[in-house]
Amino acid sequence: MPSPSSPMAPLSCRDLSAQLSSLPHRATAATTTHTQISLRRAPAPRAPLTTAKRLQLPSAATRDDALASLVGQLEQNLTQDEEEDDLYLPDDASSARRRAAQKHQDELPARWREIHGSDDWAGLLDPMDPLLRSELIRYGELAQACYDAFDYDLASRYCGSCKYPRRAFFERLGMPDAARGYAVTRYLYATSNFRFPNFFSGRSRADAKLWSQRANWIGYVAVSTDEESARLGRRDIAIAWRGTITRLEWVSDLMDYLRPVADEGIPCPDPEVKVESGFVDLYTDKDPSCRFCKYSAREQVLVEVRKLVAHYTALGEDVSISVTGHSLGSSLAILSAYDIAESAANLSNGKRAAVCVYSFSGPRVGNGRFRERFEGELGVKALRVTNVHDNVPRMPGIFLNEGVPEMVRRVAEGLRMPWCYSHVGVELALDHKRSPFLKDTLDPGCSHNLEAHLHLLDG
Repeated sequence: MPSPSSPMAPLSCRDLSAQLSSLPHRATAATTTHTQISLRRAPAPRAPLTTAKRLQLPSAATRDDALASLVGQLEQNLTQDEEEDDLYLPDDASSARRRAAQKHQDELPARWREIHGSDDWAGLLDPMDPLLRSELIRYGELAQACYDAFDYDLASRYCGSCKYPRRAFFERLGMPDAARGYAVTRYLYATSNFRFPNFFSGRSRADAKLWSQRANWIGYVAVSTDEESARLGRRDIAIAWRGTITRLEWVSDLMDYLRPVADEGIPCPDPEVKVESGFVDLYTDKDPSCRFCKYSAREQVLVEVRKLVAHYTALGEDVSISVTGHSLGSSLAILSAYDIAESAANLSNGKRAAVCVYSFSGPRVGNGRFRERFEGELGVKALRVTNVHDNVPRMPGIFLNEGVPEMVRRVAEGLRMPWCYSHVGVELALDHKRSPFLKDTLDPGCSHNLEAHLHLLDG
């Protein structure tokens, strides 16, 4: 072995391990000291050194010099790794996101009317306002809760009902923010007087013991807590409607002709204001023999809204009514919001509660005159979130709708053609094929999925 003062031949990385094992204890300790550096995560693997880049120790270096050179190189590499890691610190990133979200939430009391559509969301949609984005997701989750809580089990005697009790609704769904923010005050039930033939009747193998032969749980009414009202800047009454699941609801979807709303007990002074017959049937039908559908869904929601508006306006609070739903639930949301305003259920103690709809992937509900009454004369606001690849928002009224020239539409309506429909409100169109987080499938139903819409909203 050469003496410490004699020159050393260049070492390859392959021979380096054997040489280092024979170094004195002092050098080993130095190595240990430097390798106990705390890292947030393991450094990324590095490409192997090529022959041209293999470490060459100076020919005049001693073992200590070689070790010092190696330790210096290690320290430099570790410093670079830590600088790279600083760009991807999960704790810092989530903290920054939380701070930004909190900043936007702090703006909500001053901006809630704008987010509620007072200016028809002008300047908030492209690019998407962060506060509006978070509120759309929040109301979308309230609509998704209707699906998650619905009992689909055909073998269950409670098939068609809600799986959870009203007072523990959000807790049982695992929605702590909603549980802190809202209290469910009423469940909503609906039926349809359309009768199936015997070979289609029944939803369960336990029909004789069903909780109800005719009723379906269709949504709920909730009101914001004191803490949530302080965060929102007003007392919020939230109404969430469930989308199509049962056969009766599919029949309501397929009954594609217009009917005057005045014929269904809604106090509209204009007989030319018409809505799709299947939707209004589900909204207004009742079954006196059923304790859950003794009153129609319309009567249930109007009674609850009137009670809540009267109570909180008497306390001097600002009150808003936010209605949400997906698919068929979107149609019921638009119809009920219109009915609340038309029936003046949002008016009490000289104060009028603002009414707004956040709908997801909903079809058209009424004709052009219904749109004029909804938007212009009653001042109800609606923001419709859609996927451009979803066919449901294109129906009904595929050929005669708000997209045709107004003169053509008015002539068709004057001829009382039953298929002239118009969307209401403002559309926020999304495209799942442009999202790097959602994989396109061959199933057209995926573009209609509510959770896919919420993922698209989230980024």
